[in-house]
Amino acid sequence: MKNKLIHFAIHTDNTERAKNFYAHVFDWGFASYGPPDFLQIKTDDTESGELIGALQSRNYSSVKEKIIGLECTIAVEDVDAIVERVTRGGGEIVMPKTAIPYVGWITKFLDTEGNLVCAMQADNSAR
Repeated sequence: MKNKLIHFAIHTDNTERAKNFYAHVFDWGFASYGPPDFLQIKTDDTESGELIGALQSRNYSSVKEKIIGLECTIAVEDVDAIVERVTRGGGEIVMPKTAIPYVGWITKFLDTEGNLVCAMQADNSAR
């Protein structure tokens, strides 16, 4: 498919802490891929979970500056539940649930590593 995001990397200071956060918030699974501070991210924790990205130490960055990450949006069924899970999981909500008219509901948060992430619930009646 043209212009489809096929991979993303989340850079971490503490890979295990980030793994626990994302497993808690989005029910993602992880697979080892080389050293313990580099993991593949899967859509779920089953053997057949689709690989969607990497959770990796900032040490693997090809630039000197600290990469805070790509602002990516994760489609969710219930944005209110995600806000609660982010808060309980140690993240910080930086934009509360907000309507994108005729599109859906979005929230933005910082994960445990300081990366900005968006979660959006599709809802064409959002106002």
